[in-house]
Amino acid sequence: MMNKKLRIGKPLIYLFLSIAVVMYIFPFFLIILNSFKSNGEILENPFSFPKTLNFGHFAEVIEKMNFKTTFVNSAIISVTSIALILLFSSMCAYWLVRNRNKFNNTFFLVLVAAMIIPFQSLMIPLIYIYGARLGLIQSMSIPLLIFLYAGFGSPMSVFIYHGFIKTIPIELEEASRIDGCSRIQTFFKIVLPMLKPTSVSLLILNALWIWSDYLLPSLILRQEQFYTMPIKMKVFNGTYMNNWELLIPALLLTILPLLVVYFIAQKSIIEGVTQGSVKG
Repeated sequence: MMNKKLRIGKPLIYLFLSIAVVMYIFPFFLIILNSFKSNGEILENPFSFPKTLNFGHFAEVIEKMNFKTTFVNSAIISVTSIALILLFSSMCAYWLVRNRNKFNNTFFLVLVAAMIIPFQSLMIPLIYIYGARLGLIQSMSIPLLIFLYAGFGSPMSVFIYHGFIKTIPIELEEASRIDGCSRIQTFFKIVLPMLKPTSVSLLILNALWIWSDYLLPSLILRQEQFYTMPIKMKVFNGTYMNNWELLIPALLLTILPLLVVYFIAQKSIIEGVTQGSVKG
């Protein structure tokens, strides 16, 4: 009876998963399909294959979006922010795990509680303090944005690192201390390499968030030469609202770096989150 249920259940599961995969992939397929069409072809039938592969739209988009500068801005902000999040979150989590006391336990709970605070509730005081009072939005917009990303991204990262570090045998650290390593050397030579699966998953999760974020950069970046990809895409969309032969390639160029990074390291996302939260 049980075997019969399994035989019936498996095809249904595969069918459901296949439908889910098609639903997720189909929008990306449409974007790629229509990126090489003219405006007339897109309006005539967005589901048909292009008659000819027109790569000229991509060159036009790269020129009109000032793609090189915008891409570099997004890359600098994303890479620097993620590096700071991973470094300081791992160090903070290690300290909290290996130094258990009432203050550290309370600090950890407060840090985790910060994850549920909606960003919208912080928008007005953030702009008032860093803009009107300190003037950092006008004078140091990119460093300020990186600082804010590091702050907003740290609570979740500390939480995940905290769970994984608890599974690392303390005997490994004690052995390194006997061999003459300092506390800092023990962290960087013993603990940090063991955090690689968690670090890779956090890298991907934070990259997906920071690269595609529109709200925070739109509040901080006021000068056009500092715009990130989502802001530039918004401006481009307003300028070429009905020109689909330019809008769709622009959209593809905006999300392409994320897709590449995600497909390269997608397995590490599940592996790292599972090790950091379930095992802990």
